[in-house]
Amino acid sequence: MLVLDHLAVLGADLKSAVEHVEGVFDCAIGAGGQHARFGTHNRLLGLRDDLYLEAIATDPDAPPPQDARWFGLDHFSGPPRLDKWVCRVANIEAAVVQLPVEPRIVDVERGDLKWRMLVPTDGFLPFDGLFPALIEWQTPVLPGVSLAGQDWALTALTITHPEASKLQSILAPFLNDDRIRFETGDTPHLCADFNGPFKCQLT
Repeated sequence: MLVLDHLAVLGADLKSAVEHVEGVFDCAIGAGGQHARFGTHNRLLGLRDDLYLEAIATDPDAPPPQDARWFGLDHFSGPPRLDKWVCRVANIEAAVVQLPVEPRIVDVERGDLKWRMLVPTDGFLPFDGLFPALIEWQTPVLPGVSLAGQDWALTALTITHPEASKLQSILAPFLNDDRIRFETGDTPHLCADFNGPFKCQLT
């Protein structure tokens, strides 16, 4: 079973990614940290329903990683945007057997957090990056639970892609979340709607 874990806003630099999130929600985003394995850094915003947002970018102060950065960040360009959705699984090795992905699993840790993640060799997820990234947490308390939550609830996550129906059919046996919608469109992108102190949309 795939469970929506968090959403990732990518930026050419972390400052722009953070400003994009803060501009939508009109609140300050919390602290994060560095990922030495991939030469990236992030900041986090807790939401309702054990969900959180991650603003992430290449860390200019980190040594270049030994291989491709996750989320396709080596080739990211343009303005900051909601670009990835991450689903947690109980057993990532079993999950990659059942899904059409390169079965490359990477062990990662940062501070007290430990997890395993699907990271293709070239850093690119299928369906132009809109296939969900898969994560298996090895931490007793999930970040979505431990982060101080803001009063924002995700009401819809729309995945738009030319082959949206194909992606939906692949994920359907493993994904049961009526907030997640698939729409056919020429330009692949994500759009998330939230309800809280006011309604807002993150793209």
